[in-house]
Amino acid sequence: METAAYWVALLAVVGSPPFLLMWFIIHPFTTTWRRLGAAKTYLVLLLVVAAGVVVLYILHRPLLRIHFGVRVPLVVIAAVLFVAGLFLGVQRLARLTPAAMLGLPEVSPKGYPGRLITEGIYAHLRHPRYVEVGLGLAAMALFTNYLAMYVLSVAYVPLIYLVVLLEERELRARFGEQYEQYSRQVPRFLPRLFPRKKTSP
Repeated sequence: METAAYWVALLAVVGSPPFLLMWFIIHPFTTTWRRLGAAKTYLVLLLVVAAGVVVLYILHRPLLRIHFGVRVPLVVIAAVLFVAGLFLGVQRLARLTPAAMLGLPEVSPKGYPGRLITEGIYAHLRHPRYVEVGLGLAAMALFTNYLAMYVLSVAYVPLIYLVVLLEERELRARFGEQYEQYSRQVPRFLPRLFPRKKTSP
């Protein structure tokens, strides 16, 4: 199990920060990316992510130096969090298109206009994808019990909050009052047990 914990921690520490950085690159500069076009935009993003992965892989040994050892009680809690995240992921995939997952409506709104999703899991919380990722990181931190994973999980909270603010600014620009009504009725991160009442856009 120690070997599995090491590889999970390695993949998370090397892979997660560059993909999080990608959203900080997309959302504040959507106008620039739209002028550049989707193909060139994603080529730039791919290069940035790849460079981040390479740098973090070079640094992975010092990053993963402190390990507290795998602990069964923590593994059990990790399993619960993982299942909760998996449940959210399944619900999200039922509503979110692959194009929306990749951010194409942000960088190419004419080619991928998209629509405001308010059904299914999106009737209970506005950002299930980010909650899902947060639960996954917390589960991996508890399972692997590496200090770097705990740091990554804690850092994820304020960073993803900033991403959400940028994303919501873009959604308000695209959907106007429809998104304003939706945001007033559905919480960001803590699920609403009962769906909101339907209102006219």
